[in-house]
Amino acid sequence: MAEERIDKYLFAMRIYKTRSMAADACKKGRVTVNGIEQKPSRTFHIGDRFSVRKGPITFTYQVLQLSENRLGARLVPEYMRDITSPEQLELLELAKLAGKSGRDRGTGRPTKKDRREIETFMSDDYSYDPLDIIDEDEE
Repeated sequence: MAEERIDKYLFAMRIYKTRSMAADACKKGRVTVNGIEQKPSRTFHIGDRFSVRKGPITFTYQVLQLSENRLGARLVPEYMRDITSPEQLELLELAKLAGKSGRDRGTGRPTKKDRREIETFMSDDYSYDPLDIIDEDEE
């Protein structure tokens, strides 16, 4: 086997969950082989370098072996090598950190009561008087 369809290979190497997702990515220009956008029906050869753009990050790989069957995750490094630049990996880390900021995961949207408290706090006429808290505790 000297060549393999791009969409089959991307699916087999676990880059995309389905072959149709791999084909769509090729059609949208997110997959380049040796720097040139390719159709899903084009073929990979051993030694080809290809890039896959997912969001702001462009991952780069080199084909070591060909396989049309989907592989287990542990076998993938035998078939392709990740040669993604350190700058792109740094962007990935920054994206992960940006996703963790803000509200805790699963807490959902603020309730009406939360929204009112936020609006009161953010308003110009809000004043904080620590003595108000002490008076309430003494009662």
